[in-house]
Amino acid sequence: MRASMGARCGRRNAGVTPTRYPPLVLPIRIAPSILSADFGRLAAEVAAIATADYVHVDVMDGHFVPNLTIGPVVVEAVRRATKLPLDVHLMIEDAERWVASYAKAGADLIGVHAEACPHLHRTVGQIRDLGKQAVVVLNPHTPIEAVEWVLRDVQMVLVMSVNPGFGGQAFIPSALEKITRLRRLIDERGYTVEIEVDGGVKTENVDLVAKAGANVIVSGSGIFGTKDYAATIAEMRRRAEAARH
Repeated sequence: MRASMGARCGRRNAGVTPTRYPPLVLPIRIAPSILSADFGRLAAEVAAIATADYVHVDVMDGHFVPNLTIGPVVVEAVRRATKLPLDVHLMIEDAERWVASYAKAGADLIGVHAEACPHLHRTVGQIRDLGKQAVVVLNPHTPIEAVEWVLRDVQMVLVMSVNPGFGGQAFIPSALEKITRLRRLIDERGYTVEIEVDGGVKTENVDLVAKAGANVIVSGSGIFGTKDYAATIAEMRRRAEAARH
């Protein structure tokens, strides 16, 4: 797994021509979202996505988003069922109160919403201090400037391409321009930050998000709604990689 940022960071000084960094080509990673899995046979469902790169876990509190899903106990169960890194997306209020619980439960990456964290830099630092990789999440209406000053401290930015709270929604096309602008900003700063996209991504449109600049692809029903999860993961990876050439 790629180490956290800083390796390519360059400081800009007044009167000095800024350093130009070549665009990064980060590996395509597929992250099936278990929100669309059959929870009656969750261990088997997780085992069936072993060819993926991450397991994406959506945590919803019924306050920040209009749905209630799972807590640390389920994350612990998923941790026991797989060796894949757990990408835990906290769609919750007061995230800083809960990051330690999800870290203890087995999360490897912990994502918090910029909109739900008034002290975002502090929360990102808290995640890093727990030995986990920090991810900052942007809702569809939130500008990329909301994460500009924490980019050097995070592993990944997650761009929501649906309004969070429910699975199976349609992809919001404006997310493509947002991803492109974010990729440009990251490359201009010389940071090694991955871009994840979540919401409405399926085999049919994965090429668009990869071409825009995302390299971590979250898909729920786009994978768990198919008959052969491994074949779908392979095809999504193939199409995403092809779109970047």
